[in-house]
Amino acid sequence: MVVLITGASSGIGLSAARKLASQGHIVYGAARRVELMEGIPGVIPIRMDLTDKASMEEGVKAILEAEGRIDALVNNAGYGSFGPLETVPMEEARRQMEVNVFALAELVKMVLPSMRAQGSGRIVNVSSIAGLMTMPMGGWYHVSKYSVEALSDTLRMDLRQFGIRVSLIEPGGIKTPWGDIAATHLEDSVRGTAYEKAGLAEARVMRKGYSLNVLSSPDVVARAISRALNARHPRARYRIGTGSHIVIFFRRLLPTRLWDAACRAFMSLKV
Repeated sequence: MVVLITGASSGIGLSAARKLASQGHIVYGAARRVELMEGIPGVIPIRMDLTDKASMEEGVKAILEAEGRIDALVNNAGYGSFGPLETVPMEEARRQMEVNVFALAELVKMVLPSMRAQGSGRIVNVSSIAGLMTMPMGGWYHVSKYSVEALSDTLRMDLRQFGIRVSLIEPGGIKTPWGDIAATHLEDSVRGTAYEKAGLAEARVMRKGYSLNVLSSPDVVARAISRALNARHPRARYRIGTGSHIVIFFRRLLPTRLWDAACRAFMSLKV
C-alpha cells in the first residue's frame, strides 16, 4: 500500500509513519522539515507546506509519478490555536482553518481521481475529541475539529460508492508538544485583555496536564491509524487516548449548564 501521511516529522505523524513502514507499506512522510525524517527505515520524506497549494500539488504529483498510485491518505497535520474569539486575530483564525481543515480538503481532492480510477482507497483524518466537545477559550481550534468531523462524515457517505473508505481518529490526551503550543497561543492572545487572568490560569492547567505521564503515547494513535488502514472493514471512528471515552460520556450525560460549570472549574484550578 502506498501511503501519504502529513505532519510526519514529529509526534503522532512520525510514530504512525514508522509503524506503517514497519508493516511493509510504502510510506511518504510529508512535512516542511523533511530533515527530521532522514534515516527512518522505509519512510520517504517529501517536502510539503499545507499553507501552499502548489507545494501540495507538487508532492502528490511526485508520488503518483514514482508509484503510479496513492492507496491511502492520512491527514494528520494540524495545530492548536487557543484563545477567546474576541482577541484572536482573524489572520490567525484563517490560518487555523487553513491548516486543520482546508488543506485536508485540498489533499483529499488531489488524491481522489487516482483512488477512484483504481476503485479503492483509504482516507484517515486525525480529528480530536475537541471536535465533539468544547472547553473555554478553545475557539477556532474547536471550530476546526468540528469541521473535520462533519467533512469526514460527508466524505464517508460520498465515497463509499467508489470503494474508498473514510475513517476518523478521535484522540484524547496524547503526550506530544501540542499542549505547550496551544498554551502559548492562548497566553499570547489574552495578555493585556479582559481575558488575561482566566486565560493565563487555563494555560497553566494545559501545560501541567500535558506534562503528566498519564497521557497516552503517540503510539496509541499510530496503532489506531494502522487499524483503519489495514482492516478489511474499517470503522468510521476510532476514539482513543487518555480520557477520550469518559470525557465524551460526561459531555453527553450532563446538561449544558453543568458541563459549562465543570469546564470553568477545571480550567481555573490552581497548579
